[in-house]
Amino acid sequence: MLTRRDVMAAAGLAVFASADGACAQGFSPDRPIRMIVGYPAGGGVDLVARLLGEPMKAALGPSVVVENRTGASAMIAAGTVAKAPPDGLTLLMAASGEVAINQHLYKDKMSYDPLRELVPVALVGIVPCVVVVAANTPVRTAAELVAYARANRGKLSFSSSGIGNPQQLAGELMNSMAGTNVLHVPYRGSAPAVTDVATGAVTMSFSSLAAALPLMQDGRLRAVAVTSRERMPQLPDVAPLAEAAPELKGYELLNWFGLFAPAATPEPVIARFNEIVGTALRDKAISEKLEAQGIVPRILTPAQARAFVASEAEKFGKIVAQANIKAEN
Repeated sequence: MLTRRDVMAAAGLAVFASADGACAQGFSPDRPIRMIVGYPAGGGVDLVARLLGEPMKAALGPSVVVENRTGASAMIAAGTVAKAPPDGLTLLMAASGEVAINQHLYKDKMSYDPLRELVPVALVGIVPCVVVVAANTPVRTAAELVAYARANRGKLSFSSSGIGNPQQLAGELMNSMAGTNVLHVPYRGSAPAVTDVATGAVTMSFSSLAAALPLMQDGRLRAVAVTSRERMPQLPDVAPLAEAAPELKGYELLNWFGLFAPAATPEPVIARFNEIVGTALRDKAISEKLEAQGIVPRILTPAQARAFVASEAEKFGKIVAQANIKAEN
């Protein structure tokens, strides 16, 4: 039988939960919300920020102002949000670099601790790498790619858009798990990285779909694998690298975009933003715009997003250490 104390405790919890939910629904900022982005206008992270700014404004009232604070591998933007007041008025739209990778590359240069001073509000979507080769390369599938790399140890190369980014980590993880030895060639940007695959200067590239798609469409590049565990809806005929060989079972390396807030932001406020983002990602028009950029929407609760980011940071750290990746000065 329930005691009077049990009943009172249950009632107290019910009142607390009700108040907590009401606070989330009642979050009504009276000033514009700043969404800070560490990348230039027109890029993938900026596009996502502006795309989600509209449903946020519709749900909350004030405008959402996207601020592009570039520099220092997006760490200026992330550091700004980490030190901002935790009032729900300053948010960070981030890629995996500034919140999960850079801490392993720039240990002495970071002005913030991403896992302690930033809290994930919502994951927006994953961005698998697409492995592309020149159209005249004798490789058409993920399995053939791994076999080709094993048969030509030390002779092949892969490009990425820079040192320490998810594209390089994807290639290094393949080398580690499959026992291949494909040399990394960093470029300053995705466009030259994929263009040099088409010209034959490098063998393959781990690239975003958005960067590689124009050369795929004109027949100069061929997609032979993706780095997600599932097939991308945009490339249903292209198998994951995880299916290429028994040694690659469990392989997955993703870039991803997420919304973050200062760590002390109240949970009800975080819950409200998470709800708004989740509703937006279920909107067909928004999800189609994301998928056109090679982004696969992924809806997680705040707790799931925190666990995801922590797990990804640990994975990235292991790859950086094993491959002995050093940041550019």
